[in-house]
This record gives sequence, C-alpha cells and structure tokens, in this order.
Amino acid sequence: MPFRALVAALVAALATVAGLAASPLAAQQAPPDYAAAMHAAHGSETPSASPAARIQPRTAVTSEVVTYGTLDGKALKGVLARPSGTKGGPALIVIHEWWGLNDNIKAVAARYAGEGYTVLAVDLFGTTASTPDSAMKLYQAAMRNVPAGERNVAAAIAWLKQAGATSIGAVGYCFGGHWSLRAGLVGGTDVKAVAIYYGAPITDAGALARLKAPVVGFYGALDTGIPVDSVRRMQSVLTGSGRTMTMHVYDGANHAFANPSGRAYDAKAADDAWGKALAFLKANLR
Repeated sequence: MPFRALVAALVAALATVAGLAASPLAAQQAPPDYAAAMHAAHGSETPSASPAARIQPRTAVTSEVVTYGTLDGKALKGVLARPSGTKGGPALIVIHEWWGLNDNIKAVAARYAGEGYTVLAVDLFGTTASTPDSAMKLYQAAMRNVPAGERNVAAAIAWLKQAGATSIGAVGYCFGGHWSLRAGLVGGTDVKAVAIYYGAPITDAGALARLKAPVVGFYGALDTGIPVDSVRRMQSVLTGSGRTMTMHVYDGANHAFANPSGRAYDAKAADDAWGKALAFLKANLR
C-alpha cells in the first residue's frame, strides 16, 4: 500500500475508534423493540373491562378530572382519586398501560385511593387506544419524545407537592411500569417509592444515578417481551450502587398478568402482587 494511502487508512480507523469511545453505549447498541414485544403480547386483545376490573375500593373514594400542568401549551389532565373527606397525606402517581388512561386504570387508581392514598392517574398519551395497532403507535410516539414525558411526570410531582402530599410514590403497569421508574428518575428525592408492574428496565448506570427511591418489581416468568433476565440486570446495577430493588417473579404468569381486562390475567398472581405492593408502599410512604 502506498504511504499516503496507509496514512489515510490509519486516520480513518482512529476516527472510528474515537467516535465509538465518545458515543454512549446506548448509541452503539440497538435498544430492544419493546413496542413490537407489547404488540405480540396484546395482539389479540382489546381493553374491554371484565368483572374482575370492577373490584371496588376498600373505603369510600371521590374521583375528579384535574389539570395538573401544561406541556407545550396543552393542558395536562388526569384523574385525582382520594379517600372521601381527606386532603394531603401520602400520594401516588399511577401511570397507565399502553392503552392509555382508560377506565381500567381509573379503577386501579380508585383502589389505591381506597387504601388511604391521594392518587393522581396521569395521562402521557392525551388519548386512549382501542386496538393493539393504535396502542403501539401511541407507545412509539411517547418513547420518541422521552423528555416531554419526563416533563409531564415532573408536573404531576410538583402538583401533588403543592396539593399537600407528605410523600410521593409512583406505580405503573406495562408502558406505565417503565414510566413509574422514570418518575423515580425525574423526582429524585421527591419520590420515595417506585413500583413497577412488568415495565421495561433501564440498565444504564448513568441514567439510574438519578434514582433515589427503593424499587419493587412484579414480573411474569413467561413474559418474553420483557425477559426477567433483563430486569435482573437493572437490579444488579441498582444494588451494586447501594440502591434497593426487590423483584417478585410469578411462575406461570405472563406479561400483563395483573390486568383484569386482558387475556393474560392471573388472579392469584395479581392478588399476591397487590398485597406486596401495598406493603411496600406502606413501608416507604408516610
């Protein structure tokens, strides 16, 4: 090879290596296609509530639509549920599945309110989905603009603090399970507990450095869209840096096992996870 050509080849090689060293790992590796995985899990479903979705709160609850902030000039509207006649106290942000803020998630918010929490069910989509195809589009649009979603969650945290919350936790399901984790990242020390139901993990140590709250996760052993091993990698990163994450994996359960409007609903696993989630929240929210 001529000398000038050799020099040019070496310069090009060094530039490539430098670019790889400077770029974050996430840019070098294609992220898992969770939207496609969720479509496979929910491909034959519609979000139609079953009788199990109508479990009543343990105590009387009042619910209303509230505006908890604005984002890019648009009002952020969610559902506030709380024990009748009470204000303040421990609060929860509940984040919907990939179907959006529908009646099923509103019922879940009311159940948490029946346990004594002021609950704000946020809306990261601005609409709801009725088919897996439309749900996947909403999921993908939200994940293309993570900063907007984080500002949405930050507005919810600020709203609850202003409303007198003594402590704040986050709970999410499916798409919302990932976003309850992000609520912990966004909120820092303002978020005292994070509960994840079969949500996609974050394994980057730098991103997870923002998280200060303990985490509990509920996963189905048969969930191929979000394999348990991938979540254990996140758990390893957290515990390796002094944070706490407890995982509960249910044999025989699949993705969305706690969603009573879905075909994967597993009443035994859902009931056990509900009890464990309440115990976790009670231990960390005052």
